[in-house]
Amino acid sequence: MTHLPLADLATRLKGELYYDTTMLTLYATDASAYREMPQAVAIPKDSEDIKTLIAFAREHRTSLIPRTAGTSLAGQVVGNGIVVDVSRTFTKILEINSEERWVRVQPGVIRDELNMALKPYGLYFGPETSTANRAMIGGMVGNNSCGSNSVVYGSTREHLLEVKAILADGSEAVFSRINSKEGVSTFPTHGLEGAIYAKTAEILSNPENQEEIRRNFPKKSIERRNTGYALDMLLDCEPFTEGGPDFNMCRLIAGSEGTLCFLTEIKLNIIPPPPKAQGLVCVHFNSIDDALHATIVALKYKPQAVELIDNYILECAAENAEQRKNAFFVQKKIDGSYPIILVVDVSQATKEEVEKVAAALIEDLKAQHMGFHYPLLHAEDTKKIWTLRKAGLGLLGNLPGDEKAVAVIEDTAVDVHDQPAFIRDFNQILNKNGMSAVHYAHAGSGEIHLRPIINLKTQEGHKQFRMIAEEIADLVKKYDGSLSGEHGDGRLRGEFIPKMVGPKNYALFKEIKQTWDPYNIFNPNKIVETPPMDTFLRYEAEQKTPEFKTYFRYPDQNVLQHAEQCNGSGDCRKTHLSGGTMCPSFMVTRNEKDTTRARANVLREFLTRSDKANRFDHKEIKEVYDLCLACKGCKGECPSNVDVAKLKMEFLQQYYDTNGVPLRSWLVGNFSKMTGIASYIPWAYNLIFKNAPLRRIANQVVGFHPDRTMPLLHNTTLRAWAKARNATVQNPKAKVYFFCDEFTNYNDVEIGKKAILLLEKLGYEVLVPEHAPSARPQLSKGLLKDAKKIAEQNVNMLKDLITTQTPLVGIEPSAILTFRDEYPDLVSEELVVAAKELAQNALQFDEFIAREIDNKRITSAQFTAQSKKIKLHGHCQQKAIASLVPMKKMLSLPKNYEVQLIPSGCCGMAGSFGYEKEHYDISMKIGELVLFPTVRSQPEEVIIAAPGTSCRHQIHDGTGRKALHPVEILWEALA
Repeated sequence: MTHLPLADLATRLKGELYYDTTMLTLYATDASAYREMPQAVAIPKDSEDIKTLIAFAREHRTSLIPRTAGTSLAGQVVGNGIVVDVSRTFTKILEINSEERWVRVQPGVIRDELNMALKPYGLYFGPETSTANRAMIGGMVGNNSCGSNSVVYGSTREHLLEVKAILADGSEAVFSRINSKEGVSTFPTHGLEGAIYAKTAEILSNPENQEEIRRNFPKKSIERRNTGYALDMLLDCEPFTEGGPDFNMCRLIAGSEGTLCFLTEIKLNIIPPPPKAQGLVCVHFNSIDDALHATIVALKYKPQAVELIDNYILECAAENAEQRKNAFFVQKKIDGSYPIILVVDVSQATKEEVEKVAAALIEDLKAQHMGFHYPLLHAEDTKKIWTLRKAGLGLLGNLPGDEKAVAVIEDTAVDVHDQPAFIRDFNQILNKNGMSAVHYAHAGSGEIHLRPIINLKTQEGHKQFRMIAEEIADLVKKYDGSLSGEHGDGRLRGEFIPKMVGPKNYALFKEIKQTWDPYNIFNPNKIVETPPMDTFLRYEAEQKTPEFKTYFRYPDQNVLQHAEQCNGSGDCRKTHLSGGTMCPSFMVTRNEKDTTRARANVLREFLTRSDKANRFDHKEIKEVYDLCLACKGCKGECPSNVDVAKLKMEFLQQYYDTNGVPLRSWLVGNFSKMTGIASYIPWAYNLIFKNAPLRRIANQVVGFHPDRTMPLLHNTTLRAWAKARNATVQNPKAKVYFFCDEFTNYNDVEIGKKAILLLEKLGYEVLVPEHAPSARPQLSKGLLKDAKKIAEQNVNMLKDLITTQTPLVGIEPSAILTFRDEYPDLVSEELVVAAKELAQNALQFDEFIAREIDNKRITSAQFTAQSKKIKLHGHCQQKAIASLVPMKKMLSLPKNYEVQLIPSGCCGMAGSFGYEKEHYDISMKIGELVLFPTVRSQPEEVIIAAPGTSCRHQIHDGTGRKALHPVEILWEALA
């Protein structure tokens, strides 16, 4: 690799430039099978920075790789040049013109957030990718993205009106519609822009070229055709086709993958939003073939979308906590296996119209003996189905081990009438080679995403990767289809473009590239002159997966394979505006380094390629994991089920094994021990931490932020209070064991008392058994050796007491949920069965109450009839491992209590994270995203509820409001 004067370049940029190993590693991959280390990563501040980068690339004969969300599936943003990431700085919506129905944006605007901004105007940007809550407009233009609704809205190309671009010589150009009916004389003539128009006119005016393009490009009936440069789309325009639309170079720029110019502004057509009454007919089939024939029937009813979900996706969904809820409508086949589902969007202006169209469709399908179950879903339920469909890509990462559903021939598109025969031929090729594939996505547009299962760590897997690509390319050509429908050519399909459009058209593509980019600056080796498709792969042939001695178990895989489940789909790049918890630090910083994806990638990189005896012993890993709050959002929301909090805990203990445990980590991890000592003299502890000057000094001594208040100690412990009591309940309904966690025992004693008294008042005998602390502090700081000892103590002490009839109930989510989340994978092998049985009966307080409500043993009659409004902030681990539904059910026991969930993710405290001096600011910024503003806006009479002790503390420090544990609210509501 040529040495570049990068330090000098950094001084000339107003933005940022990185060329350290960590950042290069994080930008070496996208969501594809490829990996190549770039020379640098630039975060330009403005267009002048981009011009500086272009001049530098020209002078030093390097390249620029434009990047937004980095979710490309064909290696479009992988290369050995300078990656230019505009996702953090080019994010402005510049102008909305509601009268003329257009919007002008920068390339880093997120598609879904654009539509949030357009909603007040009653307008909408149509094309929708499955990654729409993080996909950016620049990437959608580069790939000519479509999405599930392309049967109505087409592709991004159809909505691209104008772009402002910087060309290879540093000049700026605006490409838009030209009134070209009078011929090419209306084209610009000056500079590089003029040369581009002249070369295009020369190519398209040539009759031989016209014939070659019309003969060899994909069928025009295929809406999704993204093979090579869209010369066919330009040829359809005036003056080259009489009666065609006006000439617009944007037709070529869409789908050009950043290989021609660098976009800085994009002007889009916007339209009225989709019909208000949402309705999905989810037709169940026994086979793919049946579903594809039914697609042709469904299209007669002019649906908004027709999407396929196959049995593999549904099987993966069953293993994912979040997606399992979204698959509620699925009915298995007679043999107990999962069906193939065709989702037909029959949304209309009214619900009555939805039901009318749905009934006609279902009657038509039944008359032709198509399908066996036809649920019609409305309103909020439709969101669950679309979330499940969009999660398809990520869910495929759930396959344990080294075999994965690989993106290699997943983007083929054919005429929808050819689709059944094409897919039959496709599957025959797979069967002939002893392979199988996952089928999902855009049946209504003739594009099924097909992913064969391949182990790319083997020589055989590499052979299969190439073989299947070659054979399917031939098949697509047989049907005059497009090898790329929406994911682009990149470096995956570029090699096959000459076969798909013929050598003459491919030569024209090279002329186009040479004219636009004579210095080969812009994203080279994509579309044309691509290297062989089986080079620069993320996994090498015969790559050995090392054996790791880990503290956690990783069922059916090892720690490296768990990290490898991340396929780069980038769900962790969504912002707070899209909701959810994952990933709180990224939501604030918008840095790729702070994504869940980055954390999986950096661990994979060093566990695979390190030459150290302890492969975890790398400061680069530590740096990337620094802002991981271990909130568990990824465990619940990542469709690939990558539990980065677990990976962080594992990494920290492995790192400590070589480098020792830092003092602050030891102090936090030994919270129970240290607080237990302080509890003998609580007055002295409280004297220090109630006094602001003394607290600030004490905080600084241990590495906490001076502005952070500290939880105070009660004058007794909960365990001592419980032991001194002599409470009896006459004729108890059941016996409950109360888990006296370390936070409740020392700090939240009054809440613990109310929990016990409330249970007794409701008729339950409550016992506080002997047990160890929860080990949550040790787990949070990666002290897994200590945590394992505690976990085993608790399993041994409680396994013979806790049953379905006598559950273990706790009020601090992070403590009681250790039994369900970490313990089963942490304890010794001989205790696993006992730990799993214990986990099933370790309940949060609200879960127990909700269970008893269902059993008719607790009723609303036992509580007040007063009216109150409650705003509830859920605990992160509670949302990831369990659910907020039981909490809402419990708080709704008083019949006139209105419970509303605050749509917040993580509060930002996350145990000790928000106390630590270097994390305090990030912690507070996370709170400011949703939680703090929502709390501040509530009238005083509204009750703020939060079950997590850290959450309540964060709300207090961030807003001055006191949040109550739901137990306190229910205690006060007793009749």
